[in-house]
Amino acid sequence: MSHLTDMLNAACTAQAIIDTPMGRVRLARTARGLAGLWFEGQKHHPGELAVPLRPADALLHEAASQLQRYFAGTLTRFDLPLDLQGTPFQRSVWQALLRIPSGRTCSYGELARSIGAPAAVRAVGAAIGRNPASLVVPCHRVLGADGALTGYAGGVDRKRALLALEARA
Repeated sequence: MSHLTDMLNAACTAQAIIDTPMGRVRLARTARGLAGLWFEGQKHHPGELAVPLRPADALLHEAASQLQRYFAGTLTRFDLPLDLQGTPFQRSVWQALLRIPSGRTCSYGELARSIGAPAAVRAVGAAIGRNPASLVVPCHRVLGADGALTGYAGGVDRKRALLALEARA
């Protein structure tokens, strides 16, 4: 088991697995909020969790409902309590991602500057890659300096599709 899986097994109280238009998603929550949203097969997926499957859990049900509205194009900003497990630096990057509006993008360098760490572009990229809550924390909105669709833990094709979905909303 990975360190991430151990940490989530210790912190999480419930999980659900749902189908979306872009693949199966695992949701996990702690007593304080949503701890993760991972596409099946994405990088840094925690794998199987030793946490009860509770799709009717109020927060997980609400997350699934908001995801459904997001994919239908009627929701552009998620409104869910978050409890993301990571280092203080990672959490600062993830908070910055939450400030990127739907339909907009920014570069890794712009994001690094926005958190007061202009020389930490690679570290920002690494933190984005470890984002535990895809979509809800919109890491897909970060592009290379030249506008290239560089890396996405869920796959570049999925990143392209998410940006196209948001451009239509």
